[in-house]
Order: sequence, then structure tokens, then C-alpha cells
Amino acid sequence: MIHITLPDGSVKQFEKNVTPMDVAKSISEGFARNVISANFNGITIETVTPLTTDGSLVLYTWNNDEGKKAFWHSSAHVLAQALEELYPGIKLTIGPAIENGFYYDVDFGEKSISEKDFKAIEDKMIEIARGKHEFKMRSVSKKEALALYKDNEFKTELIENLEDGTITFCDHSTFTDLCRGGHIPDTGIIKAAKILSVAGAYWRGNEKNPQLTRVYAISFPKQKELTEYLELLEEAKKRDHRKLGKELELFTFSKKVGQGLPLWLPKGAALRERLEDFLKKAQKKAGYEMVVTPHIGQKELYVTSGHYAKYGADSFQPIKTPKEDEEFLLKPMNCPHHCEIYNNSQWSYKDLPKRYAEFGTVYRYEQSGELHGLTRVRGFTQDDAHLFCMPEQLDEEFKNVIDLVLYVFGALGFEKFTAQVSIRDPKNPDKYIGSIENWEKAEQAIINAATDKGLDFVIEEGEAAFYGPKLDFMVKDALGRRWQLGTIQVDYNLPERFDLTYKGSDNELHRPVMIHRAPFGSMERFVALLLEHTGGNFPLWLMPKQAIILSISEKYEKYAEKVLNLLENNEIRALVDNRNETIGKKIREAEMQKYPFMIIIGENEEHEYKISVRQHGGEDLGMISIETFSEIIKTEINKTLKSF
Repeated sequence: MIHITLPDGSVKQFEKNVTPMDVAKSISEGFARNVISANFNGITIETVTPLTTDGSLVLYTWNNDEGKKAFWHSSAHVLAQALEELYPGIKLTIGPAIENGFYYDVDFGEKSISEKDFKAIEDKMIEIARGKHEFKMRSVSKKEALALYKDNEFKTELIENLEDGTITFCDHSTFTDLCRGGHIPDTGIIKAAKILSVAGAYWRGNEKNPQLTRVYAISFPKQKELTEYLELLEEAKKRDHRKLGKELELFTFSKKVGQGLPLWLPKGAALRERLEDFLKKAQKKAGYEMVVTPHIGQKELYVTSGHYAKYGADSFQPIKTPKEDEEFLLKPMNCPHHCEIYNNSQWSYKDLPKRYAEFGTVYRYEQSGELHGLTRVRGFTQDDAHLFCMPEQLDEEFKNVIDLVLYVFGALGFEKFTAQVSIRDPKNPDKYIGSIENWEKAEQAIINAATDKGLDFVIEEGEAAFYGPKLDFMVKDALGRRWQLGTIQVDYNLPERFDLTYKGSDNELHRPVMIHRAPFGSMERFVALLLEHTGGNFPLWLMPKQAIILSISEKYEKYAEKVLNLLENNEIRALVDNRNETIGKKIREAEMQKYPFMIIIGENEEHEYKISVRQHGGEDLGMISIETFSEIIKTEINKTLKSF
């Protein structure tokens, strides 16, 4: 008999060779019908894999991320089979599951595919799926594997890097693929499939390697879910931050300036300024001090911090000066500069914590193929802060930073989020700097703080920064997509590398602990996310202009200007559109520009000394006094922007 531990902590006893599906059926036949994947002792397995030892079992359905991963990984096999049947002679390479769906990289040789071929591929996938073919894993020798793929140099390369005895194939229907496992029970669960796009992709991401065709697709257990997903995709196109940024005149890019280097237009600069002012105000209440550091630093600064060793080869290359052997780098991080600001003085335990904040612009050389609007750029501004505290202050300081991040999310309408504790990969110590003891202390400090704050969090191995673990906040936007936004990190290593000290109550020198934090992350990426989350309808307090005044004719321009002055006296941002255009055209254009309120000025309004107000989206608030309108604005802002 073996003992199986379930996620709720309960332990069940089974005969040896019981399968995950057998365990699921012992819980409930209804539950078992929905189980599509499993994990035993941290390893993803099939639902029919025999269990021979005691261990922990997790059963996944479509509603779990791991279940979706198995579903889409299995669907990639079906896609590969469909492509082989439709395009004989092609060479398959790899086909992983991704966040939304899956892809397969294929060498089509002289053949090619385009959007007109998508329907035939989808139909072939569903035809295969209806066969309800089981996914079966089997072990093969290296010799057998190489023989099967003797005409496929891509699979051969993969196999050559594997150890004999660790190689497995997955079979379904008439199709076989090199695979590590992790599949749904059979193809019949796949009820709907859609080819999303095709793109070029270099083999193993190296531009020196052959270029392949990457076929992106997605699948679902119900046709209705595919329909809903495609509707979301259409909405996402409308909300694309690159499209909205252009329409709202927020930012642009210039080939002459360079790829990945955004230019902020006046409206975008004003938006950024309001975001900065909002955070500065909260930071001031929380005891932060603003600092400013240069855009470059001597190479030695980043050698000391460890950034050069970890990122130097993939970053902007050193800047040489007329002086021999003198080299500078474009600043990739703000933290080394802040360490040197701390080192400017000798601190006592009575002075700590020190909290330095900066909206500091940093530069990283992202590959041109990875650049994407504001979400992936080469120059970006971080809302960075670094806190230097005594070890015994760490817990309270970390929790205070969590409060600040949650305040930012609330003020900007991000209500759905989870937290991720990103720790080191113990199997890959070369990725990190510092002692194991310090890493363990830092990781435990984050877990304790997140637990005490009641955060819904998961622990992810291998996702830590090279100098310390972190708490990442994963936000779900209006389209259901997840983004990594705010981050808080605990660091025992940079204080050692920069020899940071403070004098304790015992009159001896001690080492402070460092907290890195950025609630927005980068201003560029945050604005992109905010644009797509809100569709350009920002929270009222953040809008560049909260109202536009539309005069029906030239006769009412003076009254329009008077209304503008009264609104500005009430700290309401507005402007007047007194162009010689019809009121209908002015309203349509104001709607497109996302102005929250349109104020119509005509004969009745001037005579009554009032304004007619129309809200974005079409709701008519009628004719009201300027005082009443001002109160509506202030009430709406106060509901969202509570004091920190």
C-alpha cells in the first residue's frame, strides 16, 4: 500500500500502481470527469501514470493554470500532426504551451502558409481531436530516437543534448513526437481550436540559426469559450496602447531617435507628471526623501554591484572617454547610485531607516525583435526607492511598502491581483550572489510579511533577482490578462558589496538590510497597462483634461471662458473648444478623445448662468450649476483617491 497526500493535507491509502485518475474517482466521479492533468511530488505526470511510492498529488482541471498548460501542450501535438498531414515533408522542432495557447516552430522548406490556410488547419485539428486518441508516453533509447529523426536536424540536435535513459516519446493516433510529458487523457477533450497567427522565429532564438515559421494557436474544451476569447481579442485590439497612445496624443517613437526610446508628447508628459505627483505625495507621508542620480556611472560602479557581470554582455556597451582606461555605462539600475548616496554619511541606528526615492531613467539593450510599444523599451523610468534599515526593522518596513503598493492599485482601479514570492532556484546557485544564509533570511522575511498581510500568494522558484528574493504583484486587467506590476525586494547582498554600515547602540558597526521597491515598476510599462486596462478612460483624477467646454457658436465664447476660469479656480482641469464647427462634430470628437465630461454652452446656459453636462459614453446630466458640477467632480475623485 502507498500513502497519497492531497492538497488539503488529507492522506489516502491506495494499492501500489494506482493512477491519478483512480485517485480522482475515489474523491468524486464528477470531479474525475474534469481532471485533465496531475502533478506528483513536484513533477507533472499523466493521469494514467502508475504511482508506486508515497507522495503528494495535485489534480488539475481546465480551471487551473497547470491544467490549461497540459491542455495546450497536448493541443500543440495535435497541431503538429495536422501540419504534417497537410504539408508532408515539413520538419517539426518544438511546440510549447504559452500563457494563452501554444505554438509550434516548423521548417516548411519550400512551402509556406498564410491566413487563407488557417481554416483548413483548424478543421484538420478538430477532425483528429474527434478520434479521442489517447496520449501515451514511452521511453526510447538515444539510438532509437536519433534513427527516427535522422532527417530532422532540429530534433537531432535536441536529442544529442539528452542523456540516454531520459528520452521519451509521446504517441497519439498515428503521430509521434519527442516529449517530456504532461498531457490530457485524450484528444477528444479538445472541442475548439483557432490558428491565431504565423511569424518568423529563429531556431532556439539565435539569429545565426535557420529561420522557422512559428504557428500560434489556441484551443478550448468548449466552442463557447473560444468565441468569448476571440471577442476579447477584438476588444484588446481596440485597447492596444500603441493605437490609443497615438489617438490620445500621449507618446510617439522616432527612427532617428532610435528603437525602443519613447518620446512623450505634452499630454503624455502631463499624465506622467500627475502619476509622479500622486506617488510623491504618498511617499512624503511615508517618510521617503527624494534624490536625483545621473544617467551614467563608471563601469566600476556596476562591477561592484554585480550588474555588469550579470547583464553587461547584453546591455549598452561601455562609453569610452578621452582619458585612457576610463569607461562609463548608461545606468541599467538606480540601486548602486542609491548605495553611494547612503555611503555619503555615517549613520547611527537612531537615523534608520533611510528611505531614498527617485524617478530614475535607466537603459537596457533589449533585442529589436522583443521591443513592443511602451511595454518593452530600451529607456524607461522606474519609480524606484531603496530603504536601508536595521534587520529588526525589516518586517515593519516591508509591510509598510506593501500598504503603499496596495494604495497605488486601489487609486488606479486595479482590484484583481495576486502576489508571487519569487525565490532562488537552489539547483542553480551560480545565478545568484551572496550567502545561502542571507538568502534564507530574506526569503523567510518576505513570506512572513505576505502572510501577515493576508496576501493571496504563490511561491515561485527561480524567479528571484540575482541579488535577492522579491514579492511581485500580478495584476489582472479588464481583459483578464495578467501583468507583473509592482515589486518589492529584500537584499542583504548589495550592502555587503558596497560596505554599507551603521553604528549600533553597542557603538559597533553593523550592516543594514536593503529593500528595493517600485509600485509602478516602470512608468512606460505602467502607462501602457493603464491605457489597455481602462481603454483610455483613466480615473477622473488622472485625466489630462477632466472636461471640455463646447460653445454652440461664437456668441457664447466669453461665457465659455468665464466657465473655464471658474472650473480652474475649483482645481478642475478643462479646456474650451471654440472652433467654428457644428456642436455634433465637437461632441463626436470629444468622445473619441475620452474627455470624461462635455460642457455645452449656449443661449439657455448663459441666461441661466448654468452649464449643460454630458458624460463620456452619452449620459446626459442636464443643466446644472457650476458649483454642483464641481462637487460631482470632487466627490468622484475622493471616492477613488483616498488619503494614504
